[in-house]
Amino acid sequence: MRLERLDHFGIEVSELGRAERFYTEVLGLSVVSHLGDQVLLECGGQNLALFRVARKELETTERQRLIETPLGRGHHAFRVSPADFAMARDRLAAAGVESARPIDWGDHDCLYFLDPDGNLLEIVSYR
Repeated sequence: MRLERLDHFGIEVSELGRAERFYTEVLGLSVVSHLGDQVLLECGGQNLALFRVARKELETTERQRLIETPLGRGHHAFRVSPADFAMARDRLAAAGVESARPIDWGDHDCLYFLDPDGNLLEIVSYR
């Protein structure tokens, strides 16, 4: 078997409307379709599926722990240009999104942040 490419990835959310607004208005993705308890979004030629599931809301301390120590944790990374990386930090801050300090890895920069459900996400930009 030879895997060709990633077709889509899924993220579990508790409120589809809130998640859809975050991923479209803050991150700039576009809606492909609504499928019952799912929303399919377009992300750079691939799809992101938001799945509505019953989730316990993370407490503030859990959210802080995730964002203060994001390295080595499961997450989804979105690639942007260097110019968009600088704008992303300002956009996330303006939207009140919890984020870690940017990390300079020498050949790329990354910025970890949380969606409204506490899913760990990353913006990455290669030089």
